[in-house]
Amino acid sequence: MADEIKYEYKTVQTVRGTDGLVISRTQKDGWEFVEQSQGTLRSTLTFRRPKKPVPWPLIGAGAAVLAIIAIVIGTAAALSDGGEQKDEAAKPAAGPSEEPSARPTPTAAERAAAEVITSENNSEFAALLKAADACGDANADFATKYAGRTVAFNGSIVNMAPHGDYETRYDLLLAPGDKGPNTTVGPAFQYEDVNVADLSLTGKAVPAAIGVGDKFRFVAEVGDFNAVQCLLHLAPVSTETR
Repeated sequence: MADEIKYEYKTVQTVRGTDGLVISRTQKDGWEFVEQSQGTLRSTLTFRRPKKPVPWPLIGAGAAVLAIIAIVIGTAAALSDGGEQKDEAAKPAAGPSEEPSARPTPTAAERAAAEVITSENNSEFAALLKAADACGDANADFATKYAGRTVAFNGSIVNMAPHGDYETRYDLLLAPGDKGPNTTVGPAFQYEDVNVADLSLTGKAVPAAIGVGDKFRFVAEVGDFNAVQCLLHLAPVSTETR
């Protein structure tokens, strides 16, 4: 009698409207779609795939290889340290430089301007804002390369869902441009678990509340890219009304 197939399971929460993209992306990774639980603004998707047991002989062989690699690295590091100490002893002491710096020290305003990535000063960001595939590799590449950097773009609110059981904290789905929920290009940017105060609203007419379709100039810090949900996470720095 054949052994019963054992499965591993995972669930994914999605923002309404992205279910199809998430299911397609996850199925490409070998997961089988099982069921969908539809909420008011979110869906919970369940997937499964057969577990792949690892033979014990392979585990033992892998451990032995790791042990050998550790010994080799340790020996190489010891030899390298010894060589570096000899080289340092042979070097003459460095004196103060007599040549003045050729580059002037940038001002605080110049440093701030150089640090903010926009579509005008960064071709990768400009292309990303016009990309047709929110799940494309360009999203992950950008998040990996520019994590922790600051970006600025004109955009609008696509979706606004309560975060957990909180009535004043939200997961905001943002998109470049002015079309709000009708946006068809660019990444699916997300502010996760934020309230209105976290947005640091500025501008001539600061609203008391925000909603789907509102347009802003978003300044935010780049986070990671969730390839399963096709969401590029951002953290708000400031939000200017337009």
